[in-house]
Amino acid sequence: MGALLLSAGIQDVRSREIANWKNVIIALLAPLWWLAIGLDPWPGMAVQTGVALLVFALFVGAFALGQMGGGDVKLIGALSLWLTPLHLLDMLLAMSVIGGALTLAMLIEQRVRRGAGSIEVPYGVAIALAGLLALREPLLNQFTQ
Repeated sequence: MGALLLSAGIQDVRSREIANWKNVIIALLAPLWWLAIGLDPWPGMAVQTGVALLVFALFVGAFALGQMGGGDVKLIGALSLWLTPLHLLDMLLAMSVIGGALTLAMLIEQRVRRGAGSIEVPYGVAIALAGLLALREPLLNQFTQ
C-alpha cells in the first residue's frame, strides 16, 4: 500500500497524472484489509463504503470546478476506503496543510525564476504523504488493544 502511494506521488510529480490502475488496486485491497482486521459487514464495511462514496462525490465537485485532477480525486476516494471517519479527517487535514505548503513552495519558486502563468501543483504528492501519515496509525497499532 505504501509503495503504491509513493509511486502515485512520484508519477504525479513527473507527469501530473496518476495511473488509474494504482487507484483501482488501492481500492480493491481495502476489502481485504477489512477482512484482515475483522471489520463486520454491517455496519463497519457499509460505513466505510458510504463515507468513501461521500468523500469521492465531494471531491468530484472540486474536479468539476477545475480545482483538482481526476487522478487526485480517485486517489482520495480509494484512500477513503482504508480509513475510519476519524482517520479520514486526519488525512484530509494533513492533505490540506501539505498541499498548501507545496503550492506555496511552487509559487515562491516561480517568483524566484521570474516565471509567468499559473502553476500546476502535483497534489498527488500531498494526498500520498497525508495517506501515509493517516495509515500509520491503523496499520501499526491495530494489534494493540
